[in-house]
Amino acid sequence: MTPFLSARKIVKRFPGALANDNVDFDVRPGEIHALLGENGAGKSTLMQVLYGLYSRDSGEIELEGKPLELSSPADAIRAGIGMIHQEFMLVRRFTVAENIVLGLRDGRFALTAASARISRISEQFGLQVDPGQIVEQLPVGVQQRVEILKLLYRKARLLILDEPTAVLTPQETTALFAVLRNLAAQGHAVVIVTHKLGEIMDISDRVTIMRDGRVVASVPTAQQSEANLARLMVGREVALSVSKTPARSGRVVVEIDGLTVMDNRGHPAVDTLSLELRTGEIVGLAGVDGNGQSELAQALMNLRPVHAGHVRLNGADITHASPADHIVARMAYVPADRRHVGTVGALSVGLNAILGHHRDYAQATGLMDRARIRDFCTGLMRRFDVRPADPSYAAGKLSGGNLQKVQLGRAISSDPLALIVEQPTRGLDVGAIEAVWAELLAQRDAGKAVLLISAELQEILNLSDRIAVIFEGRILGIVENKESDVEQIGQMMAGVIPGRNRDRRAAPLKADVHATA
Repeated sequence: MTPFLSARKIVKRFPGALANDNVDFDVRPGEIHALLGENGAGKSTLMQVLYGLYSRDSGEIELEGKPLELSSPADAIRAGIGMIHQEFMLVRRFTVAENIVLGLRDGRFALTAASARISRISEQFGLQVDPGQIVEQLPVGVQQRVEILKLLYRKARLLILDEPTAVLTPQETTALFAVLRNLAAQGHAVVIVTHKLGEIMDISDRVTIMRDGRVVASVPTAQQSEANLARLMVGREVALSVSKTPARSGRVVVEIDGLTVMDNRGHPAVDTLSLELRTGEIVGLAGVDGNGQSELAQALMNLRPVHAGHVRLNGADITHASPADHIVARMAYVPADRRHVGTVGALSVGLNAILGHHRDYAQATGLMDRARIRDFCTGLMRRFDVRPADPSYAAGKLSGGNLQKVQLGRAISSDPLALIVEQPTRGLDVGAIEAVWAELLAQRDAGKAVLLISAELQEILNLSDRIAVIFEGRILGIVENKESDVEQIGQMMAGVIPGRNRDRRAAPLKADVHATA
């Protein structure tokens, strides 16, 4: 079968990095083709070349057997190529409808008709997005759905999806995959870039594996196993599960007492939430994305105002202390939004690695000690396998996964008493996930208190010693991991307390929380 799109000998260089090294790639009509590789392997760069965001240095692209020149995404859209990016390409202050029609001819003059069509598509595919909502007021998961809607609205014949399920629940992922299979069955070509091996085995017909900017294999998925794909991706055997010693939890380090936090619309996102974190344990916060997890994490660092309640660290009330004072008190935070929180993209990786601790690198003259910064950052990049391993590289040019590793490395290197980690492996490959899990367990074994906020239930189950389930900003229950029941946790994530009337809205279980914590 003739490929719908074919790329041959694609080369793309950036200063100090060869992102694509003579890459061959094609996708056929009616197939779902997975693209797999470590963070920094060149996957997203290749897709951005095929979408016209980057110009190639050499190589050829053909669409249905004819040469294709792409100088911009507009060219790609006219050719029937659409892309959903791992990092959202949305104007945060615009409405959903305005974002979806942005760039389309006369789009701003037809918002009423566009909104009606968006609503129909949203209903058809179960995306549940209001066209009139302001994007910055939407949870991360809903913003992802806006990106999916934007692609469906443009009727692309080739759909490129970069980590599309990173912010979706299992149910939403199942629904998305049903959509992709439908599109492929109707002759669309689909490329899905993902690090989730189970998803690749489930959804794709073929898989292409990249390593260090090159293609190392392109094979039918049905002939592979997860273990073999992981080995091809990283060039070594990878542990797909985690082993850990029993927790040695000790004294309470963080007390969260009756915390209430508002969302951007003034509604309670966190509602009288109480929780305790102890030394030497990981507490996993399980819940469907958008139930107050991000607002809680931000409030713990006073990045979002606390409406009521208290946060204490080592017995001291830090509820209204500045974020800088939180860092001094040794509470560290790794946010889910690594592009817009805790990163200055225009600065070097080296300067980003010391954000919040920059005074420690000042000389007597008041100037920054560049040599010390470079030495520190070089060690951090080596330890966390950040690529390219150049402290002078602009942080904004790093892949999302590598930027995540910089933020995690910065937090851990600060020797915190308490570590708040939000979506630590979102968008990471299996090799990086293995390393991040090992680092978090090492922090726990070193006596630190860790709050793990993750939309990946398997990650919660693998790492946590206690699991707190959050629904609509309230803790519905806390269980010891060794006593956990996946079905029970799933029910609580949906707002149902086992043993109670399923039609009732669950109230916070304060007595249960204090009894277990």
